[in-house]
Formats: sequence, structure tokens, C-alpha cells
Amino acid sequence: MFMYRDHTKVISIGDRVIGGGNPILIQSMTNTKTEDIKSTVAQIKRLESAGCEIIRCAVPTMEAAEALSEIKKQISIPLVADIHFDYRLAIAAIEHGADKIRINPGNIGSKERLKAVVDAAKERKIPIRVGVNSGSLEKEIVERDHGVTAEGIVESALDKVHMIEEAGYDQIVISIKSSDVLMCAKAHELIAEQTTYPLHVGITEAGTLLSGNIKSAVGLGMILSKGIGDTIRVSLTGDPIEEIKSAKLILRTLGLRKGGIEVVSCPTCGRTQIDLIGLANRVENMVADIPLNLKVAVMGCVVNGPGEAKEADIGIAGGKGEGLLIKKGQVVRKLPEDQLLLALREELLNWSE
Repeated sequence: MFMYRDHTKVISIGDRVIGGGNPILIQSMTNTKTEDIKSTVAQIKRLESAGCEIIRCAVPTMEAAEALSEIKKQISIPLVADIHFDYRLAIAAIEHGADKIRINPGNIGSKERLKAVVDAAKERKIPIRVGVNSGSLEKEIVERDHGVTAEGIVESALDKVHMIEEAGYDQIVISIKSSDVLMCAKAHELIAEQTTYPLHVGITEAGTLLSGNIKSAVGLGMILSKGIGDTIRVSLTGDPIEEIKSAKLILRTLGLRKGGIEVVSCPTCGRTQIDLIGLANRVENMVADIPLNLKVAVMGCVVNGPGEAKEADIGIAGGKGEGLLIKKGQVVRKLPEDQLLLALREELLNWSE
């Protein structure tokens, strides 16, 4: 399969590089007030620890733009400043250390104002992410097409890209998003054929933890599996830490990222005699900080557990008040139920092939 991402333009964002076949990076966005430096830094550090590689912060005020200087001093990942309308905030964000800015050139105003933003970005050699959402599509395009279409989204985005190019700059990342999964996937296929700028991929306004994860997994799966996408964000209504967990799992499932422990567990049934749901969740949380590339199985039945877990590197299978520790389908030890989690962690921390 032709991999579009192998042929996109290489762009630097802080000390990270995207495009040209470089690894797909995971992005998220803070939901704190950017002006609240302490809270914003604390959240970014939590996201860094979870695996976030690029962070975006809203810059709705001059105070938020000025706060970026101090935030930057305390974090280790590139920071993207999100600007919606005021070109002065974009320039201020650049001056205060943003590694990239996200704008919709159509909302910035006159060509002179856009040129001022582009000149500031060019001077400091930071990229501009052109963001176009289906909800912000120009009225003329929507009326002409009798509604929002994938073709209209792509046309709008490329028009904005040309505006920046005409202002004399080509360090551009494109983001086209829609909450309509099929439309979003089609739009990415269309734009990948028409540009070599890196693409930031996501399903906008995806929703709550359940619906947002399903929509994002389906949509990102469709797009990424076509060889499209250089950075991703899973947009969820809730703690942004969940976005990172989901993004990592989506990339691993598609074979686009290695590393990290994959937890598999069986569905509960009438044979289950332990709290399998609680145990599986505790295992998933417990292994999050262990840097191994393994598959861990959590099974609820000691009858079928060893057989079902044989494709995993290690696993546990629970019974009534007791359980089994299993390696490669072979029972290693029988343990009281309340010792299973600790025994599994000890095995992982001391893992050797």
C-alpha cells in the first residue's frame, strides 16, 4: 500500500520532527485556563508522563499568550498555541515561545494581518497549523454544495494553505476535522492526494469516553490504515489523560507503534467467579508504567484460562478465591486471589525472556 505519510514534508515542532515517514506523534490539548500557569503545567506534566508528545493550549487572551513563556520553561514537550480570531494573540504567542501556532487564516482578518502572523512565524522558524472544521466551513461553500461535504472541507483547507503560501511561507501542517466519521475519512483521502504537507488527524467533537473512543477508533483506524496521518489526537469530553491512553492503543492496534504492555481479557460469563472487570482494570492501570513490549492476559476462569492465555506472554486466571499465574499457556503458580496482582507485577518487573 502507498503510504502517504512517508512522502509528506518534514516539519520541526520544537525538538520533535513529523512528516517524511517519521513516527506518528500523539497530541492532546489542555482544558485548564492557560493563564493559570500552575494548573496548566501540572496537567501538561501528567500528560507527558502518560505519553503525550505535543500539547496544545488555548490562547484566548493576551494574558494567556504571555503565560506561555513560563509554561515553556517547565515542560519538556512542544507547545502549540491555539488562536481563533485575534492576529495579535498569534504574534504574542509566537513571541512568548510557542513551538507552533494553530490558526484558521480565514478568521484572522485582512491579508496584512495574516502576513504579520506569517512573518512572525517565519522569523522564529515555527510551523503554522491550518485548522478547518466542518462546523466552521465558509457559508458560500456550504450553500453551493447544499451542505457540508468532504470536498468542501478540502477546498476550504487548501484555500487557507494557499493564503499562507502567498504570504511567503511553507512550514505548514494541515488539520481537517469533522464529527461525521465517514465524511472525515473521505476528506483525508481526498486531501492526501492533493498535498504533501503533514496532516494532523482527529475526529472533532467525538464525544464522551464511550462514544468518543468508538468514533475516534473507527475514524482514525480508517484514515491511518490508508497510510495517512502524521500526528493524531483523540478528542474526548473528559480528562485528557484518557485521550493519550486511547491514542496509544489505536496506534498499537494498527501496528504503527510498538512498546508498552497490551492487556487482553476475556468477556465475563457464568463461569466467572472473581471480579474480572475490576481485576482487568487494575491490571491495565498497574502495567501503564512498565516499559515492556508484552501481551498480558487476564482471564476469569481457571478451566479455560490457561488455554485462552497461551498466545499471551504472561497472564492470570481467577477462580473462586484463588487463581493461576500463567506463562506462555503454562501454569507457573497457584495463588490466593488477593495475591494475583502483586505476583503479576513482580514477574513483569523482573521479566526476562
